[in-house]
Amino acid sequence: MKNITFNEERCKGCGLCAAVCPQKIIANNKEKINQKGYYPAGVKNKDLCTSCGQCAIICPDVVIKIENDK
Repeated sequence: MKNITFNEERCKGCGLCAAVCPQKIIANNKEKINQKGYYPAGVKNKDLCTSCGQCAIICPDVVIKIENDK
């Protein structure tokens, strides 16, 4: 199984990751603002994530990391 994480402090909330997610489980967190003043993206339901990696590939700021669980 794989784990997906977002570096919320580096995220600028562009929404590209949400646009390419085939499961439609990525969204900006409208209840949280990072140090740069953006609403960071994150996964709404990690159980539905297939770890396809499309979000990590399209992210211009290398915010998303997909790794094997240990």
